[in-house]
Amino acid sequence: MSSNNAAAGGSHHGNVEILPSIEDLRAPAQGSAQSGYDDADIHLPERRFNDDSLRPMFETSPAYFKLVAGLSAVIAFGVGAFSIQLVYGMGVTGLHQPVFWGIYISTFVFWVGVSHSGTIVSSILRLSHANWRRPILRGAEAMTAFSLMVAGLFPLIHVGRQWRVYYMFPLPNQRGLWPNFVSPLMWDMMAISVYLTSALTFLYIGLLPDIAVARDRTTASGSWKRRYLRVMALGWRGSNREWAVYNRASTYIAVIILLIAPSVHTIVSWDFAMTMTPGWHTTIFGPYFVVGAIYSGVAGVVMLMILIRKIFNLGHIIRDLHFDCLGQLLLVIAIIWSYFYFCEFNVTWFSHKPEEMAVWDWQAERFPHMLWIMLGGSALAIALLGFRKIRTNLTAMLAISILINIGMYCERYLIVVPTLSHRDNPFKWTDYAPSFVELSVVAGSFCYFALLYAVFIKLFPIITMADVKEGVVISGDMRFGRHAVRVQVKE
Repeated sequence: MSSNNAAAGGSHHGNVEILPSIEDLRAPAQGSAQSGYDDADIHLPERRFNDDSLRPMFETSPAYFKLVAGLSAVIAFGVGAFSIQLVYGMGVTGLHQPVFWGIYISTFVFWVGVSHSGTIVSSILRLSHANWRRPILRGAEAMTAFSLMVAGLFPLIHVGRQWRVYYMFPLPNQRGLWPNFVSPLMWDMMAISVYLTSALTFLYIGLLPDIAVARDRTTASGSWKRRYLRVMALGWRGSNREWAVYNRASTYIAVIILLIAPSVHTIVSWDFAMTMTPGWHTTIFGPYFVVGAIYSGVAGVVMLMILIRKIFNLGHIIRDLHFDCLGQLLLVIAIIWSYFYFCEFNVTWFSHKPEEMAVWDWQAERFPHMLWIMLGGSALAIALLGFRKIRTNLTAMLAISILINIGMYCERYLIVVPTLSHRDNPFKWTDYAPSFVELSVVAGSFCYFALLYAVFIKLFPIITMADVKEGVVISGDMRFGRHAVRVQVKE
């Protein structure tokens, strides 16, 4: 970075000098074409930026407490329903021979898919230096962690005899018993635990600079919020060495997560593809599940970012540009997912094996509404997301992303239930409908995710302030007081 007057107190990030606070900045000059921002996108209200970003932490309205109370009530109801299942056994569910996997496993696959939001939005865009990613990083990374926490509950809920769940873990004992490494339960436990550990580490490392800002903004020295922020900040002071370690660690973990995430949903797909069940035993399930996971994950990020922008009035930080870029990303993934679905159907139709075609016929006969929602929603998304006016219309984007996630949930249900209820043996054909207990537990899981997110917003900054400040600095000419500074990024 070359300048007329070097800014005092800054830290160094590669070849770009990072300022300790955006409040030292004044009105920016013309933007740089290489940054990916236009002029309107770098005009942040610098003096209010930290205050606006931290407002969700320090300002709480009565509506927040009502939301938490409502979510907690639904979660308590779901816990009560699960307690009934725990006492009376799996007979209170709608599961029966041969449908031993139902809405529980469908919801498990859905939540693991949503967890890929942080992977595509954070890791890939961070490594590709896409500047527009910055304000939405924290929301996507938190979404990954919380959806994994919810997903990890469903193998435990579904397994039955939860008091013996320790058999899933590789713990030696005096009888020499070990877990069954051929069991999908073992695969899921290993995959989720590794992915969740790396996702939480990635989230926490990215939080460190912003936790330090929140710590310094907390005025009451003896308050509980200042105490936990001081502990969580790990003594961060923004020195050159701390920034250097921070940037290296973020890059390394981004690469690690980029390798782990596809393997996690591939392992989930193996829960199905490794069986000899018609409709499941196919090699395309691995990449098909990964693309579907990224599809629902990005749609989930769009939903949450729209809600966060609207509720906390952050339109000057989470801008139309970000939804335009997310919409383009969603469009590309929608086309790829549709291609994989076409390939799966086309191969089955061309071979025309009776046991394979029976599964598709059963879906069209008994679940046409789900097929229409899944395929129609994807087709509508592809048709609409090609227009920038739609991508920058928050109401339209919210409706499209909700429709996509409903369709992807239907897709997971169609993978599980029709295949098991219409096996190759006609004497075992049956119907399945989730019981009140199952529906209560699933509703509780969605509210549990929402509650985790609501509590997180009150405990930690939801905007990645350090990354947004860096994006402003590398976006072109800046003014520090009365001095003009030319910022040059050298990759």
